[in-house]
Amino acid sequence: MATQALYRRYRPQRFSEIRGQEHIVRALRNAVINHREGQAYLFSGPRGTGKTTSARILAKVLNCEQAENGEPCCECDSCVAVQRGTSYDVHELDAASNNGVDAMRDLIEKASLGTPGRHKVYILDEVHMLSKQAEAALLKTLEEPPPHVVFVLATTDPQKVSETIRSRTQHLRFHLLPMDELEAHIRWVVEDAGLVVSEAAIEASLEQDDLDVVRYDEFVEALIEHDPGRALTAVAFAVQQGRDPRSLTEDIVGHLRDCFLSLMAPELVALPDQKAAVVAEQAGRLGAARVVRAMEKLGEILIEMRHAPDARLLIEVAFVQLTHEAAASDIGALMDRIERLEKLVAAGGGAAVPAAPLDPATGRVQLGGGARRQSPAAAVAAPPVVAAPLVAAPLAAAAIVDTPPAPADAPAADVIAPAPSALAAGSSLDQAVARWAADIVPTLKPLVRAIYSVPKLLGARDGRLALGAPNDAHRARCEQHRGTVEAAVAALVGGAVELLIVTESGDTGDDHDTTDGHSSSTSNVVALHPAGAAHADEDIDLDDLVDAPPESVVTPIQRLAQAFPGSELIDERR
Repeated sequence: MATQALYRRYRPQRFSEIRGQEHIVRALRNAVINHREGQAYLFSGPRGTGKTTSARILAKVLNCEQAENGEPCCECDSCVAVQRGTSYDVHELDAASNNGVDAMRDLIEKASLGTPGRHKVYILDEVHMLSKQAEAALLKTLEEPPPHVVFVLATTDPQKVSETIRSRTQHLRFHLLPMDELEAHIRWVVEDAGLVVSEAAIEASLEQDDLDVVRYDEFVEALIEHDPGRALTAVAFAVQQGRDPRSLTEDIVGHLRDCFLSLMAPELVALPDQKAAVVAEQAGRLGAARVVRAMEKLGEILIEMRHAPDARLLIEVAFVQLTHEAAASDIGALMDRIERLEKLVAAGGGAAVPAAPLDPATGRVQLGGGARRQSPAAAVAAPPVVAAPLVAAPLAAAAIVDTPPAPADAPAADVIAPAPSALAAGSSLDQAVARWAADIVPTLKPLVRAIYSVPKLLGARDGRLALGAPNDAHRARCEQHRGTVEAAVAALVGGAVELLIVTESGDTGDDHDTTDGHSSSTSNVVALHPAGAAHADEDIDLDDLVDAPPESVVTPIQRLAQAFPGSELIDERR
């Protein structure tokens, strides 16, 4: 004699035996009691929540000969036939394997035929797997169903069911059982079946992660530690144990959802107390922003996995981007860095420490280990490093700042550009002149920065910072934002500095004393030749001009290389 499986032995046969779905039971029983049952239902929810079981119970009670208070008797011929699967009134169809239009047309043709009972019930499981043609055929029947037919559509993914079909059904959503109710039901089954089960086995059945060799907290720790090597190792181990990359990604997203709920609504976390405490501790270290970003990123690759030739590659790339900031290209990575810096500042920390050590030969993060990290003390004690390789192609713009020449015998590595603090010596005006291009202009708002990036810095004159606009129209635009820029300058240099904005002809637009009716604009011209006035232009004979020797022509790239000794030319087009 074959042994009956426990899930079949203890499958609910009445609405009252269903656990954890009181809202579903109440809606269906009231509909049956008041004879207001619908002609099409959509049952959605995770696997194992009782969708098909509830559909069978509904089919039994709709044809039961002795139904009472919305419950089937489970003793009449109709109820027994439904339980045995031999009823002519109930037809079940797996839409995952019968998703073609031919199977749906055959079902629709049979739906119009008569039935021994009061209702003919069609249960379509995994209805979201139907093809577009099959959905169109089903929709026609749902719009004008025969009066004796009831459709029950079951799915684990209601979003994939077309909106036109969902709008013609009563949508009932099933959910997983609470942990305390699931534990009580398991203990009842163990006692009723006379089984000998240890407490450890019961706890393991409640915590499915313990039965799985894959520890999802390893992925969370990799995110916390910014360790891509740890994440890749966890992915490799899971795949070696036979885990499918897609199902692995779904489970990781589920674990991250528990982390998110533990931060936002701890009462909604459906985990045992011990496991919930571990998840809450991890979520606190990871932070809400990074949890959401990880779920969004993994959710995106779940969509891409449908047509990807190598699904494992997608999850590996996603975790590298989530754990290695230099590999990330989205705004979420920038927000994560800002959040970490804010926490560091709030904690009274110093400069940010790199998440993982860099390989000096390649400039990339050393994957596979976050143990060798530079301590904050070592980071402070380390000497400043000037490592700014010259990117010459494509060359968009270059600002060359004159610096004092280094001694001829000084090594190239010792030539370090002066820090802003070193340029800040002297009066407020001197500081403003020295820090204008490097420190002041970049801090302005985008529109103001764009306007004030055009005028030339002419230096200090008459106690003001002089700027040369290309024309009167641009000078007028600069005048509109003069107050904003002067406030920004004062905030940086610690003192008020007035701007003097002139055009190339030296006209400031200010009122000045005039002589013989002419404006004294020459007083506004900044001396560009401190050694003396330039000589008057001389007549030049074009026949005397000769081409300069090629070796005397210095290109802009060569000038930049001379200004930055020891720099390296890198071609980004390769």
